[in-house]
Amino acid sequence: MKGGRTFAVCATVAVAAAAAVPLLLLSGLRASVGPAVLISLIAAALAFLNHSALRGVTFSVWVFAFVAAALFYPAAFLTWFGRDLKALIVPLIQIIMFGMGTTLSLRDFTRVLAMPWPVCVGIVLQFSVMPLVGLTIATGLGFEPEVAAGVILIGSVPGGVASNLMTYLARGDVALSVTMTACSTLLSPILTPLLMKVLAGRFVPIVAWDLMVSILEMIVVPIVAGLIAHQILYSRERWAGRAVPLVVIAVVSAGVAAAAALVDNASGGWWLPSGLLPLVLSLRGGVAIGGALVAAVAVAKLIVNVLMRGPERWMDRVLPLVSMIGICFIIAIITTRSREQLLTVGLAIMAAAVMHNTAGYVLGYWAARLLRLSETVSRTVAIEVGLQNGGMASGLAINVLQSPAAALAPAIFGPWMNISGSILASWWHRRPVGDQTT
Repeated sequence: MKGGRTFAVCATVAVAAAAAVPLLLLSGLRASVGPAVLISLIAAALAFLNHSALRGVTFSVWVFAFVAAALFYPAAFLTWFGRDLKALIVPLIQIIMFGMGTTLSLRDFTRVLAMPWPVCVGIVLQFSVMPLVGLTIATGLGFEPEVAAGVILIGSVPGGVASNLMTYLARGDVALSVTMTACSTLLSPILTPLLMKVLAGRFVPIVAWDLMVSILEMIVVPIVAGLIAHQILYSRERWAGRAVPLVVIAVVSAGVAAAAALVDNASGGWWLPSGLLPLVLSLRGGVAIGGALVAAVAVAKLIVNVLMRGPERWMDRVLPLVSMIGICFIIAIITTRSREQLLTVGLAIMAAAVMHNTAGYVLGYWAARLLRLSETVSRTVAIEVGLQNGGMASGLAINVLQSPAAALAPAIFGPWMNISGSILASWWHRRPVGDQTT
């Protein structure tokens, strides 16, 4: 009942604020349009959060709220205390990927041995359909080179972690979805640079080695740290519930993080073969973040579970919230730096997002059916192919391509994929699976 009242109040505020926007424009009160738009979106997000049928798109509404804030108040997402906020993008993505790693276990990677054919079909479609469709759309719509490279980039990255939730809602095979996401992510340091070199090299200069190292540092290393944290959080072994082992893990992990943060070309790496030194130095940011997060998880478990005897699954509620906030900030930072281009080509990129995402669902589903995979598996493949890792694409666009314009497509594709995925998952959820044979 309380949720119903909250929904009604917030929905009323959202509608009233939205209705005020055209009136403010007609009255010449343009300075008041920004606050009205933000109030409308924030109220809508709070309303959706308190409605069971609409809760699934709450995150997307928050993204639109941050995008609106970046468009109306760009200075708020440029610098804080004299520091360029662009420097936060990679650490935020690393934290998000660490969160993804905590949801995985080694079993999720080895499960491919039990279901090799569906996993292989999904990964092949993931790294063929999406980049080729991205190239076709970017060329057909005549995007400028950097924007075109961004469209191809969002098609060349692995599946996003949101696909696992969407698969569950769509009555798909969640275990298969998790395995496909994990395996495609591990393959991305090789396949994403290769695809970008071949398909996007005609638009912008592509250094495949830089892409590979950035993916390892930004994605793979934090996920490995997340796998370690998963063992700390959920292992049933005695050591995972005792104070001394947790303290040791925290101290060692903090030491690794400190060493990685302090090492440099002059003083560090004397113990490594010279050929490996550049790679290790390039990965030190991911190691520093990963080590610090593992230490934080060990300390948090010591306090929450061992000393306070609190709930065991508390991290399941914390990390999704941290990930959503991180993604919202990343998109706002990118939007601020691409504001003028977004205002001119935003609708065209939105159309590209709809076409690209829809093609992934359709071609993924029907290719799986033509290969005689079951309805359950076909739904899973469709969602895995259609939903991309927008955060990874955004980070590569900013960190490696050094192009806010290339980050536009990932920034716009991300919210749309969450909306379309929720719609498709809800539609399939209402249609029971008819066959279970592969």
